[in-house]
Amino acid sequence: MSDSFVLTNACVVTPDETFPGYVAVSDGRIVEIGEGSGPEKGIDLGGDYLIPGLVELHTDHLEVHFMPRPKVEWPAPSAVLAHDAQVIGSGITTVFDALRVGNDYDDEKFGARMKKLASAIAAAKEAGVTRAEHFLHLRCELGCGDVVEEMEPFLTDENLKLVSVMDHTPGQRQFTDVSKWKQYYGGKKNATDAQLDATIVRRQEIHARYAVQNRADIVRRCQLAGVALASHDDATIEHVEEAVRDGMHIAEFPTTIEAAEASHNAGLKVLMGAPNIVRGGSHSGNVSARSLAEAGLLDVLSSDYVPNSLLMGAFALRDVKAVGGLSGAIRLVTQNPAEAAGLGDRGAIRRGLRADLARVHLRDQHPIVREIWREGRRVA
Repeated sequence: MSDSFVLTNACVVTPDETFPGYVAVSDGRIVEIGEGSGPEKGIDLGGDYLIPGLVELHTDHLEVHFMPRPKVEWPAPSAVLAHDAQVIGSGITTVFDALRVGNDYDDEKFGARMKKLASAIAAAKEAGVTRAEHFLHLRCELGCGDVVEEMEPFLTDENLKLVSVMDHTPGQRQFTDVSKWKQYYGGKKNATDAQLDATIVRRQEIHARYAVQNRADIVRRCQLAGVALASHDDATIEHVEEAVRDGMHIAEFPTTIEAAEASHNAGLKVLMGAPNIVRGGSHSGNVSARSLAEAGLLDVLSSDYVPNSLLMGAFALRDVKAVGGLSGAIRLVTQNPAEAAGLGDRGAIRRGLRADLARVHLRDQHPIVREIWREGRRVA
């Protein structure tokens, strides 16, 4: 493909409207947008939707490729490329790969594995073999004694753009009901009740010893480094007030409508999982993302653990009045996450922005990605 081309006969989705028209691209940027036929013979999209490339802020799906079975570690470079292929095939042109830091299991060392993945991501980017643009999102577990030590080396990584502070301690936030924690982790770890009870006691003791100071240390380091911050699983007004005091930019997966409303009103971007939309509710029994969308409290969707749920979730919300039609639904997965992460050069079909674009065909109300361009280069 030449450096300049026109995509025509498209249903163009801009931040404010959707119309039949064309988009002209030159040197990786959008240079013209118009209704009707293009100024010259171009690439005929056959009436398919043309939307911005999706921006994904929180996906830990890379870990699925890196550890496809318990205790099986796949070569990190191969895992990164497999993840990249699935991401780009889902319409995602910018992805924040979520890597967890902080060790809380006696028989596992997350830190070394996460460093391997971060190194593999950097090497793949340097070699120019990734089709999506990859950044890092550190998920910092507060109830771990070594989380600050583990995150420290990442602060100088130019790919680090987002840090979230999490607390999955039994009795906290998402797991205020300890029985839910036992149900969730018991299934994952195949542990007995006695083993789970011992783990609960140990994790609560570590949390009491480290969590408050860890949060303060992580927030201070991110502010000094200029890295965007996200809170995680806020459940109460007090949680939101703490997030505001700490200068958070994003509220990830609030578990109650009260926390979502307080976050939204405070100017935090409320992020929810697209699988929550596709499945019709939270798998953890928390507030549904659709309820927040209907209340006008949803700002960003994330694919979380299923990459193609991002586009499915957006199209599923296009008829929700408070979302604002298809344009509003697409903003949830493009412009809004880009703005939340400080990426002002992408996320919308607008003159001067990067030509990160996706051709989407709708079949039986199911969106299908047909072609992808990143900075004007076709990558899928």
